[in-house]
Parts: sequence; C-alpha cells; structure tokens
Amino acid sequence: MSARAHPEAGGDVAVEERDRRLWSRDFGLFFLSRAVARLGDTMLPVALAGGLLQQGQSTTSVGVAMAVPTVSWAVLVVFAGVIADRVDPRRLMIGADLVRLVSQSCAAGLFLSGRVALWQIVVIGLVNGGAAAVFQPGVAGTVRRLSSDTQRGNGAIRTVEAVMSLAGPTAAGLLVAVASAGSVFAVHAGTYAASALCLWAMRLPGRTARPEKRAGESGTARSATGSMRQGLAEGWRAVRVRPWLWGVLALWSFFALTARGPTAPLVATEMVQRHGVTDYGLVNSALGCGTVAGGLLAMRLRPVFPLRAGAVGVGLFAVLPFVVGSGLPVPAIAAGAAVGGLGIAFWGVMWATSIQTQVPHEVVNRVYAYDIAGSIAFLPVGEALAGPAAELFGRRSMLLAGAVCTVAVSAALLAVAGLPRRRRRDRPGGGGPGAFRGGGGPVGTPNTRARA
Repeated sequence: MSARAHPEAGGDVAVEERDRRLWSRDFGLFFLSRAVARLGDTMLPVALAGGLLQQGQSTTSVGVAMAVPTVSWAVLVVFAGVIADRVDPRRLMIGADLVRLVSQSCAAGLFLSGRVALWQIVVIGLVNGGAAAVFQPGVAGTVRRLSSDTQRGNGAIRTVEAVMSLAGPTAAGLLVAVASAGSVFAVHAGTYAASALCLWAMRLPGRTARPEKRAGESGTARSATGSMRQGLAEGWRAVRVRPWLWGVLALWSFFALTARGPTAPLVATEMVQRHGVTDYGLVNSALGCGTVAGGLLAMRLRPVFPLRAGAVGVGLFAVLPFVVGSGLPVPAIAAGAAVGGLGIAFWGVMWATSIQTQVPHEVVNRVYAYDIAGSIAFLPVGEALAGPAAELFGRRSMLLAGAVCTVAVSAALLAVAGLPRRRRRDRPGGGGPGAFRGGGGPVGTPNTRARA
C-alpha cells in the first residue's frame, strides 16, 4: 500500500512522493512540443545542405545559410529574455512557432518549385533565428512551473531532445532520397504546427511567490517594467551579483573557445580522413547515445551538490578529444564519444536545474538568455580557429590540448565561489531568507551562507 493508506508511515513521505511526480497533462504536452520541434530542427541541416547543393549552390553558400539563424538567435536572445520576463512566455512560444511555421512553409514552396535564391534562404534564416530567440528564454520558466521536480523535468526534456537528434538526420536523409528537400521543409513546418498546438493546449500554473532578497541584492528582482535597456541591465545585474553564475559563464566561454568549439571540426576531419565516413557516423551515433544516457542518469541521480557533480560531467567530455587525438581504434573512440556525451548532458541538466530553482522568477528568463548567449558566443570562434591551429600544431596535438583544457575547466568549476557548496533544490520559489541560498547547511534554513 502507499504511504497515504498508512498515516502511521508518515504523511511527509506521501507529500514528498506526490510533489515529485513528473508526468502531468501539461508537462506531457510541453514534452511533446519539445520532442516534435527538436525532430524538425535536426532534420533541417540535411535538407538545407542537400537542397542547396542540388540547386547548384556552393559549399560556402551552405555554410552561410546554416550560420545566419545562429547569428540572428545569438544577437536577439538577450532582448527576448527581457520580453519573456514581462509577458506570458507561453504566448511568446506559440507566436514563435507560428512564425516559423510560415517561414518554413515558404522555404518548402521555394524548394519544391525548384527556384531558390540564396538571399531568400538568408532572409528565412534571419526570421527563424529571431523566432528561436523569442522562444528559448521562456523554456526555463516553463519547466520549473510545470514540474514539481525540476531536475527530472530537465532530464526528461534533455533525453527526448537527444533521441530526436538521433532520429532527425536519418529521417531527413531518407526523405531527401525518396522525395525531395522541399518535402523535408514541409515536414519541418508541420513540426512547428504540432508544437504550437501542444503549447496552446497547455496551461501554465501561476508563478511562484517572490522570494526575499538577501542584503546587497537590491534591484536584482525588480518588477518586470521599464525600458528594454533597464530590463537588460537588471538581467545582467542578476548575473553579476551571483559569482557562481558569472564564474560559470566565463569558464564556459573559455571551454567553447579552446575545447568544445574546436573538437567538432577536428574530430570530423580526423575521423573521415583516417577511418572513413561510415565510422564517423558510428562515432556520432555513439555520442548521441551517450547524450541520451546522460539525460536518463540525470533523471535518476540526485546529488546533494548538483553543480559539483555536473563539473565532474564536464571533465568526462575530455575523453572524446583524448581518444581521437591518441589515435585509438574506432571502438575505443565510439566508447569515448559515448562517455563524453553522457558527461556533457549530465552537466546540462544540473546547470539548467540550478538556474531554474535558484534564481528569482522575476529575472529567470533574462538570466537564462544571458546564459544562452554566453554559452554560444565563442563556439563559432573556436570552430573557425580549429583549422588554422591544426595546420600549425597538428590535429592530434590540438585534440589533446582540448582534452587538457576540458579537465582544467572541470577543475576550475569546483573553485568558482560558492558553486561546489550549492545544494540541490527540488522546487523553485518559496519565501524565507534561505530560499535561494545554497550554503553549507540544509536548503532553506536561516543559517545558510553564500549567495542567491
């Protein structure tokens, strides 16, 4: 029998079990929305490359078409974070999906007609990137409002996105082969329609109570009013007064520049030239499987100090560049890719959960937007510098250097002020002086030390 059937077993147990339930109607709808949207997003690169090349466009044109949405997204996401803290994020996400439904339908029509100009795809890419920027900041607040167990909610979302990342390119390749690139764009547009429908049927509960602020945090959780400039400043202040936030952002920028960014092109080149495309595909699949495993592990493992455990996960990513740079056989490389994918996915869940549960709701979308912008800003720089650096020092040397930098970042994360001592919070919100503090004592106690 359940704890509820036996009062003597302890009412607190029943309450805890009830509060940790993950699957509700509304969370299921959000989960489905993220799944179908991710499936479409991972189909797009295959369709874009295949379609443009079939139209006689150059490889450079393909690169430009792929880069434009990312640039648009990175530029606009911090502004979108301000908007998401001021209006209903659900409406923003529905609107963003509907915009992309229209833009991708236009792209499908162009490719199906057989008359595609690069400028048209660039304009569509700018629109898609802007819509993605509007959509993304609201995800943080939505997960923590729909799930009483934020960590498991993030783990579930990360897992299904990883599964869709495995299925999407394969499905796109089959569609391009048996039909056309235009048909993939049509399916992609349909995934946004399905996502918007799920979000429309979803209902968000009210926001959590505004937490009290500790001394020295005046102005970090102001009412979501005022100019865009003021909103951006308040969001940045919310990051700046929390050393564990800006410390991680600084380290992650270094990580993207020296390891995460260069690893992808260097591994691709090394694998294709030394082992062939088929083996490279196997390694990519192993990386995806490891990402799925990392999401599942994050749903089950509940470390008392999640960011400390997440920092260890970052260190596991070093295995991938190390095994490739060491010239090990393909099975060992595939195993290393799986370990690396597991580690980086586990960190992602621990980090997202910490932001969602330990940052006041008034600024959480802005903080999340700054985190997104900071996380991706140096990725293209690292990718661009990988080739010239490899010519100077050799691909394997650069991969091994990336492994060393990854381990250094993992160790440095444990030295960020307050980060190793930040205890897990299963739910956001709540009043009380300790509600958003993660010191050495139990969460929520008045004796907790450290920052919000």
